[in-house]
This record gives sequence, C-alpha cells and structure tokens, in this order.
Amino acid sequence: MNTKQQALGVHDHKFGQDRRRPGEKRTIFVVVITLVTMGVEIGAGLAFGSMALLADGLHMGSHAVALGIAVFAYVYTRRHARDGRFNFGTGKVNALGGFTGAILLVLFAVMMAWASLERLLFPVAIAFNQAILVAVAGLIVNGISVFILGGRNEEEEYGHHHNHVHGHEHGHTHDHNLRSAYLHVLADALTSVFAIIALLSGKYLGWVWMDPFMGIAGAVLVGVWSRGLVLSTTRVLLDMQAPDAIVAAVRNSLEQDGEARVTDLHVWSIGPCLYAAAINLVTSTPRQAEYYHDMIPPELGLVHVTIEVIQAEGAWE
Repeated sequence: MNTKQQALGVHDHKFGQDRRRPGEKRTIFVVVITLVTMGVEIGAGLAFGSMALLADGLHMGSHAVALGIAVFAYVYTRRHARDGRFNFGTGKVNALGGFTGAILLVLFAVMMAWASLERLLFPVAIAFNQAILVAVAGLIVNGISVFILGGRNEEEEYGHHHNHVHGHEHGHTHDHNLRSAYLHVLADALTSVFAIIALLSGKYLGWVWMDPFMGIAGAVLVGVWSRGLVLSTTRVLLDMQAPDAIVAAVRNSLEQDGEARVTDLHVWSIGPCLYAAAINLVTSTPRQAEYYHDMIPPELGLVHVTIEVIQAEGAWE
C-alpha cells in the first residue's frame, strides 16, 4: 500500500497482517520438538521410575503451553486481519502474545527462585548421574530451539529495512511474539547450563549448595529478560508514543521545506514495524493532503496517517 492510496482514502486495514510471518513457522517447529521431547521424557520417567525425567517432561509441557500461546497469536492475527472490528488491524495481537509470554516468564522466574530457596534451606539427596543426563538432553533440545528462533533478523525477512532510523531503539519494533518464544527457550537453555554446572560441582567437589544457588541466579536473569519484554510490549498495548527517532524523522520530513510547521504529532505502533500517526500542520500555503503524505519516508513504517492542514496568515520566518 502506498501513501497516495492512504491520502485518497483508498486502503484497507490489513497492513500485511494477513500474511504468514516468518516467526510463525519457526515457533510451530519448536513446539513440535518440545512436545516430542516431553512425550519421550514422561514415557521414560514412567517406564524407568525416574522422577527427574518425569519432572523435566512436565516442565517441557508448561514450556509447550507458553509457546502454544505464541502460535495462537500468530494464527489469530493472520485469520482476523480483515476483521473490521479492529480499527488498525490485528497487529497488536502480536504484542499481546508477547506480553502474555513475558508474564509467564515472570511467573517462571518466581517459581524458580522459590523452589531454589526451599532447596537451599532444606537440601535433598541428588541422583547426580541421572540429573546430569536429563540436563544435557534438555540443553541439546533447547539449544536447537534457540538456534531455530534466533535466526535472521525478523525485520529483514519481513521486508522492512529501516534499522538506521531506529538506532538503539529498534527493539520496540521487533516481533514481540517471536521475542517471547525465543526468551522462553533461551531461559530453558540457560537453566540447563546452570544445572549442569551445579550438578558437576556437586558430584565432583561436593558443592551441593551450587544447585539451588544456580537456580536463584537463573531466576534473576530470566526476571531481567522478562522485564524488558513487558516494558516494550506495554508501550505498544497502551499506545505510547513511538521511539523518539521515528517521531523526529516524521517531524523533520514535514518541516524540511520550511512551508509548514508541525503543531501536534502523535505516532504509535499498531504492529511489528508498523505505525499510525495523527498530525496537525499549520502553513500559510496549504497543499493537497497527498503532497504531505508523500513527504514522509516510506521506510519509517507509517501505514496509516491522518493529517489536518490548518491555514495560517503570513509566512514562516
């Protein structure tokens, strides 16, 4: 969709959300891997009477639920992209999926910390060999998942090439849903690494306290990651102003010829790499709306722009 269509009012509100995003296929693949691993671990745990395998299998189940939310958000966004009830399309479902995943990460971190503190106060005997085997298997599976979800930059694959505009704030435009899924598998991979270090320390050095200590350290790190995702998705869900670099670029593009002045400017995210804007312009030489729309660089990602042009007496100095 081009700016001329927007200016003439000839446009819809899909904004490309009816297309399958690259992250959807990756996330579905990781869900399948997770479910298969869960089934194998639970089956082995029941067959061999291993509580460690059974517990890790159940943990994989909760992990699959979290990733399933991400898949649901992708599918819902795509299938309801043409639904007129959504004023600016279904792009924010992506942020909602990411926010939900972030909250689950917070709960995961709290549960990790609580269980670790309990284990620190009330130590139990650890079957080191079996536990190490489970941790290594988990690390391999989660490592594969991290590799799958952490591939090429989502913006590059989706056809948006404006990282130079975003600068250090480009994280606000990423696929939050994919980010949530990625953090879930990364958190699991980190947990496996910490567990292996702790179990090896306990087995060969007698440092049994390392197991709960690493659990607490992992919980803190997961909490920090989830906080960043909560903040970035909240910006989208609450229609907070777009990153300063985007707002400044819009203002500068409209004021570059000195004929008009921006008196009111609101730019907010309506989906991954997608923005809407409401702009008031004051000028002594008003032009057609199409002229002002064409002044805004397309790489900024503004797909829905409303401009009010107010005529003023005299000329700008």
